[in-house]
Amino acid sequence: MSAAISNASAVAPALRRPALIADIGGTNARFALTDLAAARPDMHHVRTLPCCEYGSLQHAAEAYLAEVGQKPSQAAIAVACPVDGDAIRLTNRAWAFSRSELQGVLGFQRFDVINDFGAVAWSVPALSAEDVVCLHGDAALPQRGPISVLGPGTGLGVAMLVGDAARGWQVVETEGGHVSFAPIGDEEHKIQRWMNQRFGRTSNERLLCGVGLSHIEAALRDPGTGPSPLGDSATVLREPAAIVEAALEGHDLNARRTLARFCAVLGSVVGDTALIHGAKSVMIAGGIVPRFIPFLQSSAFRERFLAKGRFAAYLEKVSLHVITHPQPGLLGAACALRQSENPA
Repeated sequence: MSAAISNASAVAPALRRPALIADIGGTNARFALTDLAAARPDMHHVRTLPCCEYGSLQHAAEAYLAEVGQKPSQAAIAVACPVDGDAIRLTNRAWAFSRSELQGVLGFQRFDVINDFGAVAWSVPALSAEDVVCLHGDAALPQRGPISVLGPGTGLGVAMLVGDAARGWQVVETEGGHVSFAPIGDEEHKIQRWMNQRFGRTSNERLLCGVGLSHIEAALRDPGTGPSPLGDSATVLREPAAIVEAALEGHDLNARRTLARFCAVLGSVVGDTALIHGAKSVMIAGGIVPRFIPFLQSSAFRERFLAKGRFAAYLEKVSLHVITHPQPGLLGAACALRQSENPA
């Protein structure tokens, strides 16, 4: 069952064991409180703070806690980067912190730091049928793993959920979004060449993220004469939201080509990930795909997902869902905090 959410305007009930949960991406820092004494994961005082308005995670967290007037003793923070060791540095935002120092400054007795897509994976067992859209296969939510969890946002997150409801779940955090892009066809080879000229290497994340949409659109507009002598500053990038809006409106041919290519590449990457994980189900998350699910369904996404030669029949059995829950990272952080408090 999905978590209960109290929004900014609602008056949250008194929390018996309040804990801070956060989902920190490259664009937004999302915060909420959860009550560890509640029967199921819940979220109260949900806020989204633009990262660009704060100099550090500490400043954003302090602003949130001052606003809600709470001093929780426990916290779980999901961050868009690897989380090994004490020093944490976000991949797509110039924020860095020492987890031990931040724990001391904010006064937490317990302070868990997890990967952002690890948090999304933790949310999957807590989702309800209303929190997902089924693209293919069994419409019921998956009851056992392996489950691949991935999706484009500011970056491309990838995680894996293993286990089942009876024996317990475990999350495997990965940096699978940074594997090399494998182009198919002339158009994708053109895009790869355009990206390689500017970045030296093209990972899946370079394409399957917000700015990736902008890069695909710019590459498709490029006449193919190579980078400008003025450098990347001479390349005008359209905003990702504007590209999606224009593509869905239907009259902008290049925007539609861009979104169609994005969906095709996503299909290939989702299929590769499912094979690597041996997945029985795939959950697609992130802030981008839920905006154009009908377009995705009519695109080459599923064709490319299945285009794995002898293993097309294997992938036919894999169910595909899009997570539409508004805050799966926060929900997952709440679930992970409970799991670490009461391990199986």
